[in-house]
Amino acid sequence: MNHSITEVSKFALVLALLTAGACHAKQASDDRTEAKLALPPVPAGAQRVLATADGFQPSRVDLKRGTTLLFRRTTNDTCATAVVFPDMKIEKDLPLKTDVAIRLPDSARGELVFQCGMGMYRSKVVVVD
Repeated sequence: MNHSITEVSKFALVLALLTAGACHAKQASDDRTEAKLALPPVPAGAQRVLATADGFQPSRVDLKRGTTLLFRRTTNDTCATAVVFPDMKIEKDLPLKTDVAIRLPDSARGELVFQCGMGMYRSKVVVVD
């Protein structure tokens, strides 16, 4: 192959412009993602659990009796569209990007399992005094 300097320069310029455009697009995408995940503050005496594509985050929550948990589904790419506390017979839908409050009763003790509606994602609350 015998390319002139002009052809190589044009190719290098096009490559540089495409790379710069891709970096700019990625940065803009990252900015939008961060803005989407900017969550409102958690009220005093509450704790937030996120329903993500990988399940519930955090997978274990230590808290005191009577605490309110705020569940928020962050994606449509999950089966965690509801949260279920089987032992307490609590089930709540998790609308996308909306906080859903569940207050644990004062009688709650020990480990309480919570899961998605299908039971594929499981996590637990450990009630401490």
